[in-house]
Amino acid sequence: MKVVIAGAGNVGSFIAEDLHKAGHDVLAIEQDANLVEKLKEHIPVRWFVADACEVSQLTKAGVEGADVMVAATGDDEDNLVISLLAKQEFMIPRVVARVNHPKNHWLFNKTWGIDVAVSTPHLLSSLVEEAVSVGTLVRLLQFEQSGARLVEVTLADNSPACDAEIAQLGLPRGASIVAVVRSRNVVVPRGDTILRSGDEVLALVTTEAEEVFKEILVNR
Repeated sequence: MKVVIAGAGNVGSFIAEDLHKAGHDVLAIEQDANLVEKLKEHIPVRWFVADACEVSQLTKAGVEGADVMVAATGDDEDNLVISLLAKQEFMIPRVVARVNHPKNHWLFNKTWGIDVAVSTPHLLSSLVEEAVSVGTLVRLLQFEQSGARLVEVTLADNSPACDAEIAQLGLPRGASIVAVVRSRNVVVPRGDTILRSGDEVLALVTTEAEEVFKEILVNR
């Protein structure tokens, strides 16, 4: 997979190194030439010194044909511009953008060509909530282009879904259980999978289906 990463600060450089180790073709774009000189000594990816907000520079860098663009700079305005250029000018199918300021999260949507927006404060809040919440629905990740979101419910003892097969739950269209974590083991869900108290149920739901899904698994 060819991945372009715009911005090589702490976040961007970590992603570049991690994806390189996983065997992906990584192109990192950073406008600070001194930073690039330091990083390329221990992160052996393709580097290009440029302003990723400029179409001409992205063309010279060779972003055409990329599978994923990651806008990981420390500036939200830059990340929005980079995302829009990636989607509209270069037709990159998957655009992931970093949200630096939580108050700007609402801007990071499909209008700007963004498929997945990652806000560290929001993600941390969700993870904390997930760690301490039983019997409530926690939103983990929003997929902007499709409108779907990844949610998690840890089933309480009084959940109406306990001891029921997934096929019998009557899940609405737009809701799909994608994994069940039970006693630290991942269970691949099937129609005849029986849910138990304490199960961590991960699901993809649309906005329209979320409330019905919540009623079925939480009923509060």
